[in-house]
Amino acid sequence: MLNFILLQATEGAAQQGNQWSFWIMMILIFVVFYFFMIRPQTKKQKELQKQRDAMKKGDKVVTAGGIYGEIKEVQDAAFIITIAKDVTIKVSKDSVFADASEAAASEKK
Repeated sequence: MLNFILLQATEGAAQQGNQWSFWIMMILIFVVFYFFMIRPQTKKQKELQKQRDAMKKGDKVVTAGGIYGEIKEVQDAAFIITIAKDVTIKVSKDSVFADASEAAASEKK
């Protein structure tokens, strides 16, 4: 009978230790995900949003669909972009990026 009680007590202590190690591992995994995946992505999104807010009339841009153009008008949630002579399109601000080829060309000058 005494052996059974001692066996139950040691199993309970080992099981409690396993629970603590499980929670410590889960917290460590979350910390790794945060610092290596979530945090850099949010910083990148904030930088991209800041860049979109700074866009103005006359800037060269590329849409998410790969259409190159120049901003003709800035609205609250969209840009009016000229893609050819007398051809304009309205595009959501979320799908517009600065034209990297124009930026690189201006840096070389």
